[in-house]
Amino acid sequence: MDLTRLLVQVLIALACGTVATLLIPRQIPGKLLGLVLIGFAGVWLGEWSVSFLTSTYDLSLPDFLSFDFQGVLVIPAIIGSAIILYIVTTFLSWGRYRR
Repeated sequence: MDLTRLLVQVLIALACGTVATLLIPRQIPGKLLGLVLIGFAGVWLGEWSVSFLTSTYDLSLPDFLSFDFQGVLVIPAIIGSAIILYIVTTFLSWGRYRR
């Protein structure tokens, strides 16, 4: 991985984390760093799930899901970021719950 691809992934991760925050309005732990980390995890989850579905079940992606920017699938990355954001904030809220 070269420096340019890493920078593009950081920017896409930031954008995906921001869109995930708009879709699931929850407070992100860690502010900007947390947003980038959730975006990175979402990009990884989105790319992994697409590659798993296409290789295991021989599915082809619809045209709107195959939109990519510098090799990163954008829509699956946004969906993955929303899933990661939901999971992280749910686990953190369970830790704060007391009876």
